[in-house]
Order: sequence, then C-alpha cells, then structure tokens
Amino acid sequence: MLNQLVVLMIGDVTGEAGIYALKKRLADLKHDFEADLVVVNGENAAEGYGLNEQCAKQIFDSGADVITSGNHIWEKRDFLDYMQNESRILRPANYPEGAMGRGSITLEKKGVLLRIINLQGREFMAPIDCPFRKFDEITNVKEPKAINIVDFHAESGREKEAFAFYIDGRAAALAGTHTHVQTADERVLPCGTAYISDLGMTGSGNSVIGMNSAICLERTRTQVFYKLECAVSDPAIQGALIRINTETGNAASIERLSLLC
Repeated sequence: MLNQLVVLMIGDVTGEAGIYALKKRLADLKHDFEADLVVVNGENAAEGYGLNEQCAKQIFDSGADVITSGNHIWEKRDFLDYMQNESRILRPANYPEGAMGRGSITLEKKGVLLRIINLQGREFMAPIDCPFRKFDEITNVKEPKAINIVDFHAESGREKEAFAFYIDGRAAALAGTHTHVQTADERVLPCGTAYISDLGMTGSGNSVIGMNSAICLERTRTQVFYKLECAVSDPAIQGALIRINTETGNAASIERLSLLC
C-alpha cells in the first residue's frame, strides 16, 4: 500500500530455541507481511543471559535490521567491544554516561527516516536515568526529522502505559519488552501511537519465561537459587506487526503475533 510502512517487532529472543525460531520463520514472516523494518530484542539470546557476537550475527542473518536489548545486555563482557562497533545493536539509551554502546539508530526505508529508540524503565529495576527525559532529549532535535519507534524494556505495566501516553503522537509505536509474557492490550492510542505492554518471548513455548520449567519449579519451591538453564522444546516466535502511515507518522494498526515453529 502507498504511504505505508510495515514494522515487525519481535519479543525477547531467549536461548537456542529463540535463535532456532528466528532461523526457521523470520524470513518467511518478513516476506509474507512485506515488512520494511524488523526489530528484534536479543538481550537473552546467548544462553538466556546477554548477547554474544555469534548470536547477534545469527539474528541479523535471519532478517533483523536492528537488535534492541535491556538490562542483560552487559552479561557477556567479551561482547561489549563488538556491540560498541556495531551500530545496529542498541542498548537502553538512558543508561548513565560512560556505558558502552548506543541507544538509538536512524535508518531509511522507502525514502522515510525511521528512528529506533531503546529505553529502559525504572520501576522494580535499576534506578538509571529517566527514560521520559531521555526520549525528549533524543527526539527534540530538529534534524533529521524521523518517525520514532520505541522498544521500552521495563518490568512495570503501569510505567509502560504511562510512558506510552507521554509519547503518544510523538512516536509511531511503543512496544514493551522484558517480562517474556505477551500481553493482549495492543491498540492505537488517541494521538496515533501503536502500543502493546509486552511483545512476549521468542524461545521455548514449553518453559517458564524461556527457562527449564523443572529447575524454575525447584527454585520457587525451595528458594534455593539453582542455576537456570534455557528450555529447548516447542520453539515459538512472539511479537507484533505495526502498520505506519508515512504521511502522518502515526500508526494505522497493530496486531499481535504468536507462532509455534
């Protein structure tokens, strides 16, 4: 359709099952939906905690344009130099000055500039810099004028919704990540921002947020923190498909996706 961009946003890739799901289905999804931009949250791709160079390359090879992340991006310290030099990998922009990496990137698709912004919440998480003020700082530049798309990596649904209303009309989309549990509250807000509290998870569909359910049960039952391991069965992709009117910069629609692989 003329004057329309299609954005596919994929929820937190978790472990080997998540990488497998992307390899098997992402290229077909991109083709079938005629997606112009694919944004994948990859912060749990490497054994469930953090990202490494091998997993990042596999995510890009599967069809991602940009990899976003969150609080676990720092887990693999030997990855940080690679992240610093790869502009398509984002970490939350509101980490304090001195943190490696970058929090936003601007790409051109169909002659339209799209600014992908990665931010992190603070409720029930580390008290880093304010995501509200950081969004203003990033977007209050006059040039280049771009359509904003936000991955808001946060624990609190209240904070996610509040942030969505704060930027309503100033971003085409805000997708929450981090909880690994897909929400059913997708909608276009009054001023034109597509919103969903959490995209969900790309990983094992037979798991506790991507982890081996037996280990999670034993940890919860005994309160002994046995080392978690990623589950591998029933790989699935979760995320959202967002259609953007390029003339207005607003979202036309948002649709949840949840597909077994």
